[in-house]
Amino acid sequence: MKAEIITIGDEILIGQIVDTNSAFIAKELNKIGVSVYQITSVQDDKTHILKAFEAAESNVDIVIITGGLGPTKDDITKTTLAQYFEDTLVYDEAVLNNIKYLWKNFVKQPLLQVNIDQSLVLSKATALMNTSGSAPGMWIEKNNTIFISLPGVPFEMKELMNSEVLPRISNKFKRPYILHRTLLTYGLGESVIAERIKNWETALPDSIKLAYLPNLGRVRLRLSSTGFDKTAVIEGVDAQIETLLPLINDVFVGFEEHSSIEQLIGNQLVKLGKTLSVAESCTGGKIAENITAHGGASAYFKGGIVAYATETKIEVLKVAPELISEYSVVSSEVAEAMAQNVKTVFNSDYGIATTGNAGPSKGDSDAEIGTVYIAIATPDAVFSQQFNFGKQRLRVVQKAVTMAFTLFQKEIFKK
Repeated sequence: MKAEIITIGDEILIGQIVDTNSAFIAKELNKIGVSVYQITSVQDDKTHILKAFEAAESNVDIVIITGGLGPTKDDITKTTLAQYFEDTLVYDEAVLNNIKYLWKNFVKQPLLQVNIDQSLVLSKATALMNTSGSAPGMWIEKNNTIFISLPGVPFEMKELMNSEVLPRISNKFKRPYILHRTLLTYGLGESVIAERIKNWETALPDSIKLAYLPNLGRVRLRLSSTGFDKTAVIEGVDAQIETLLPLINDVFVGFEEHSSIEQLIGNQLVKLGKTLSVAESCTGGKIAENITAHGGASAYFKGGIVAYATETKIEVLKVAPELISEYSVVSSEVAEAMAQNVKTVFNSDYGIATTGNAGPSKGDSDAEIGTVYIAIATPDAVFSQQFNFGKQRLRVVQKAVTMAFTLFQKEIFKK
């Protein structure tokens, strides 16, 4: 069972927006046993769209299209679908009533003809009611291939996927079970891990595939398997994970499907009944941002201070000026003072601090660009480590954030 996702819109191709729709659709399709064969982005051009439809029909069972269903002249998906299916557009009364309801209760503006025209659907299609917006989805079948057209607005697309598309696909097709298990590792590079597990990888059965997904400071190892016997698929992957874990136990922190490292840290802090605060210089608040991206962080995260300037470290974090003068603002001594003092400011059990030169200039320190000190203050002590993360500013910052979480995760899981 294969699907192709086609996103329509110049805004994607010129980099004005990021295509998050395809990632969501692909993940949801995998959950119900539909493999994504290809993701295609096309411009707002009828000829280009028609060619994409034709190619997709010859390759897959399901084609999911997002975008181009708005009320303006550049939204041409419906008229192009009508041409492709040699069909006409007709007003759908239920869709029109939904539009009138939305305008009366929420829009509070005159209902224009262009808005009424959004109730036009292909005569051969089944309209998929969009209760969150005016553009309906459509379900059309041709030569044993299903075409599904969805609005490009993400929250409207997601609602239609969950309420209409996924249940219809599930009812219509017999699908295999697709399993992805992704192991999170921190602190080793892809090549080092690959060398460690090469014998294990060579012995993998053909039914299980391994993919390396590296990022700055972290590598995800994804095992994938497919089959109609769900129990056999799960047991097969679990057996391989059982033999893999002893080879990477020093860098393994958990499974992506369960939690991110930030969530693992949060869960452990809640379990311990402890709290955390952060003092960030070179990371500019990104540690706090990653923590608070997850609901419930207020149960363990007290707050953070972005002490970017030297005077802020002195005036807000109360780092002794003599310490900075003697050791430099980028030093283990200053990092440890920041971590200890932020604990005091927020009355937390743990503190994380970062200070470094991310570049492009050295700022208030002579330390080499890429030099970062990360400190962890515990209820009983404080320690720090020095790193050099290279000369590319964004990479330095992201690696520092990743390493801060890695060091802290190892510390609190000693408990």
